[in-house]
Amino acid sequence: MSDKKDMEAKSMYDRALEAIEKNLVKKSAGGLTYIAEWRGGILDHKMGHLACFSGGMIALGGQHAAEEQKQHYMDLAAEITRTCHESYVRSDSKLGPEAFRFDSGTEAVATRLSDRYYILRPEVVESYLYMWRLTHDPKYRQWGWEVVEALEKYCRVEAGFSGIRDVYTTNPSHDNMQQSFFLAETLKLDVF
Repeated sequence: MSDKKDMEAKSMYDRALEAIEKNLVKKSAGGLTYIAEWRGGILDHKMGHLACFSGGMIALGGQHAAEEQKQHYMDLAAEITRTCHESYVRSDSKLGPEAFRFDSGTEAVATRLSDRYYILRPEVVESYLYMWRLTHDPKYRQWGWEVVEALEKYCRVEAGFSGIRDVYTTNPSHDNMQQSFFLAETLKLDVF
């Protein structure tokens, strides 16, 4: 929209990312990089599915970083995207929970029942798409395909697709809701 000429917006993005890296980006004991949440003055070692868009965002932003920072941002984007991928592969359905934790020896797994659901969100697949487009590493296409297979297997219902209440079961209970963003974003992104 600004043809990459809005220096104020770029400066705001750079400062926000610097603060995120300084205060929220953490590495688990097992080597997974995640973005923790800041709640009421307390750092919560939880990453929400919604934050998984940041792998793609950081990769895109890195394309316009100073030359000496480009690789750093691509590495950070790849690490965050891998962590989000791990939240998927560690579930029985191979779909990611709404939020996953990094505490008490737990890594990239939902430990609360209220975080175990999946509502057809696009953020992880979005990061796969951008990472594939920027790196051409075939693993990102493979990871996207694995999401398609899991959606077909666990979310397909007679009239479309439905979210599931627990990603840690292979016999899920459907929530009978096909979110509007599913067709507009999740499936669109899965065709790369």
